[in-house]
Amino acid sequence: MRTTSAATAFAVLFSSAALSVVAAGTASAQPATLTQPVGLVADGAVQRVFVADRANGRVMATDYSGTLVDMNVGFGDVSDLALSADGATLYAALPGSHEIVAFDAATLEVRTRYALGAGVTPRAVAFAGGRLWFSYRITGEDGAFHGNLGSVDPTATDVAAAVALGQLPGEVAPYYNAALLDADPTMPGLLSFTDSGDSPGATNVLDVSGATPQVVAKSEGGAYFGADVDLVPGTSEVLVGGSRRLSYANGTFTPAGELADTGWKADVSPGGLIAQSSLQRVSVYKPGATEPVRRFDTGDDNVGQVAWAPDSSRLFAVVGTDNGYTLKAFTGPALNVPTLTVNAPASATRAKTLTVTGKLSATVPFATGAKLAVTRTDLDSPSGKALAAVTVKADGTYSFTDTPPAGGKVTYKVTYAGDAEHTSATASAKVEVSRAATSLTLNNNGKLYNYGADVTFTAHLGTTYKNRKVAIYADPFGADKPKKLVKSGTVNSSGNLSVTLDMTRDTAVSAVFAGDSRYKPKTVKVTAYARVKVSTAVSRHYKTAKIGSTSYYWFHKNTDPLLTTTMTYYPGRQQRFDLQVYYGGSWYSAGSEYFPVGSNGKSAVSLEAPGESGIRARMRSVYVNGSSGDSVNSTTYGAWKYLYFSN
Repeated sequence: MRTTSAATAFAVLFSSAALSVVAAGTASAQPATLTQPVGLVADGAVQRVFVADRANGRVMATDYSGTLVDMNVGFGDVSDLALSADGATLYAALPGSHEIVAFDAATLEVRTRYALGAGVTPRAVAFAGGRLWFSYRITGEDGAFHGNLGSVDPTATDVAAAVALGQLPGEVAPYYNAALLDADPTMPGLLSFTDSGDSPGATNVLDVSGATPQVVAKSEGGAYFGADVDLVPGTSEVLVGGSRRLSYANGTFTPAGELADTGWKADVSPGGLIAQSSLQRVSVYKPGATEPVRRFDTGDDNVGQVAWAPDSSRLFAVVGTDNGYTLKAFTGPALNVPTLTVNAPASATRAKTLTVTGKLSATVPFATGAKLAVTRTDLDSPSGKALAAVTVKADGTYSFTDTPPAGGKVTYKVTYAGDAEHTSATASAKVEVSRAATSLTLNNNGKLYNYGADVTFTAHLGTTYKNRKVAIYADPFGADKPKKLVKSGTVNSSGNLSVTLDMTRDTAVSAVFAGDSRYKPKTVKVTAYARVKVSTAVSRHYKTAKIGSTSYYWFHKNTDPLLTTTMTYYPGRQQRFDLQVYYGGSWYSAGSEYFPVGSNGKSAVSLEAPGESGIRARMRSVYVNGSSGDSVNSTTYGAWKYLYFSN
């Protein structure tokens, strides 16, 4: 089975971000992962990266921007990938089907299948000397097996005749296991052959430019065996296990130094750059260096294979995560990362000179006279204002002075643009620059108003620099009415801004000046209070008449008065019913009781008749802040209603 999808994407996040396969047309699709990635190679000719998923029998190709441009599946066990010298052909070793498959690198179409024969199990592939070389293990008729070297001649017209087995020179053959291979396009006739088992004569360099391979160098005793061996361009060295350099200039392998970090896998670019994977890190070394020029940390994810783009512009790494493996891409991999610091005072006085210092440092020296760009961001220049460039001293330090024209938070950002040896670097420091205080007042604090009164609140703003705007907010008491902006605008020539509010509740009113570059923000708050609207209607009386100067509702002695109070409604609100009786020239309390106010604002109370004449009484309804079930209004007393009971 074969599938191709140009729309399927590898999402590339450079530096330390994962390259993830995403399903076409689904923005929120979960990234796919590789179960057992092998054969990571980058092709400069067609600008593609190839990787095989051994467990799922698929070969994938991405372009250099990270889009998955092709995928071919159904190959069973894939153990390794290699590219031809011109980058036009991709080769895959298939141990399960005992064959080598050649793909068109531009399309991933299968060009040729090379059958190796029953019992021949290929492992690694490398292209050198115009041929595709493969290591393999073969099982004999007696059941014993050993490793050897084979080749495929891509120019042969007869596919069967193109395969040659048993190519190891007699002095190094046979091996117990299939070997690791490496070729260097800058040295097209050389091939490293390293047994994957710990056996004598484990590491070899072969000249494969002629009709038959010849031994260039051979190790003794297997002391230099490693899980990865790479030829180092421009030298007579191999890098073993991603860490140890071995020289083979005299035909044997001798130690030539070790890299600073302990490695596992490595890849060497045509220009001699070494990419070394080690647990959660990828380290990059320049030719001949033992200390890395750059390190990329991958957090808790373990790094496996690494591969250079042929032009060394990018570096790819297979990274193991909790969900499998993903591909990470790194840009500018050979650039040294500088450290840039900025030191500024925590606070300063506006319009007074301050000094900013810092240091630019790196493990790779800078050219003399390196320049730093400086930008100041403040309230007057929120998008930033470029200041004069600063020259770095020979020891990496720098300093500059500035007179901040604006107060508030001032940020100094210093930037090194980068060069041929270094990445860019940016650092910043913040300074709190002083601002003057202005006056802001608001009237009506503590005043009490009748329900529904229209009250004008006036904010007065004192001296400022540029900002003459004030915002006025009203926050009525009660959780059901949130604080809201009721007016915002520029104060008049007298410095005033007014708004009229309908006082139906106690209300906190605040005025806000946001500040400007020379004057600090300021907020003032007042609280004005509002009574409830309360009235009581009397019914069941037979007349009204005065006793003295006071008007009374007259009831028969056995008639129950009905007293209906109307009060501003609020959920859970109650009215307090106060009752007093007149005796001996004075009014005496006969008790108080709370009664609920309905959603229609009504509360009706029937007062039991005294049953005798000559009784004078009075009642009133009261809203008591905090006791009447809420605290959104100020305590309000209703008018007394006077009752007289006659025969």
